[in-house]
Amino acid sequence: MITGTSQADVAVLVVDASHGAFEDGMSKDGQTREHALLAYTLGVKQVVVVINKMDHASVKYSESRYKEVKEEVAAYLKKI
Repeated sequence: MITGTSQADVAVLVVDASHGAFEDGMSKDGQTREHALLAYTLGVKQVVVVINKMDHASVKYSESRYKEVKEEVAAYLKKI
């Protein structure tokens, strides 16, 4: 990941929207946060965020869940 990211202009961050997985990914040591920070540290300033698994039984295409994930990820990306 590091070699490819260091040469990239844009990153695609795929975020799992299912309950539990999203919270784990955005926790203090979560992989989602780690990958976003690593991409930024390696010079990638543009990030496309993809919210995945909206069809999961715990999400069921919920607009409120989409907005929750979107707002939390956006807030984190603005901080770094």
